[in-house]
Amino acid sequence: MTDRTAAITAYWDAAAPTFDDDPDHGLRAHHTRAAWSALLHSWIPSEPLDVLDNGCGTGSISLLLAEAGHRVTGVDLAPRMIEQARAKCATAGREARFLLGDAMEPPTGEQRFDVVLSRHLLWTLPDPEAALRQWLARLRPRGRLVLVEGRWRQAGQSGVPYVTGAESLPWNGGISAEDLSATVRPLVSALRVEPLSGNPDLWGGEVEDERYALIADL
Repeated sequence: MTDRTAAITAYWDAAAPTFDDDPDHGLRAHHTRAAWSALLHSWIPSEPLDVLDNGCGTGSISLLLAEAGHRVTGVDLAPRMIEQARAKCATAGREARFLLGDAMEPPTGEQRFDVVLSRHLLWTLPDPEAALRQWLARLRPRGRLVLVEGRWRQAGQSGVPYVTGAESLPWNGGISAEDLSATVRPLVSALRVEPLSGNPDLWGGEVEDERYALIADL
């Protein structure tokens, strides 16, 4: 583990106890939870599928996927995030598998998935383009990649990076839908983008920055 990776791990480990306090992280409000559930239903076919929730954090999206009947594997670099994800699903009486590991190269061995989903992760990665190739390689033929991303207006406003060295990350502060589409399009057979900024239910209030979902099929 590099020094930067260790710092990033430590940052998210320390953030875990209060991570779910943000409305779009914990999904505690009924309308926020319902809004994300509706989106997942629109992106992922209803029949039970193998879904990789990459960078799963405290498992809020993993739980929604499990509640929809999917076979969920969550991966996160931070041990405390994984602990909370396991506890969250256990408390809800839902089954999901959670693995501690680097989302750049998910520790899923030879397993292949029908859907690989990642939310708010690419901006934290030292080589996001290599990560995208890894994620696509874990899909079955005709599999689907779902990326919930944005270009965060608040990122860097304080002038202080969230961890030392973060300012050198390729997509620090997020990536626009146009730029991410240009990166992913040569690797897939079909791609579409859905704007998400205009739905305050998703975020617990109005937002001004660019937020979107990119849905790509092999």
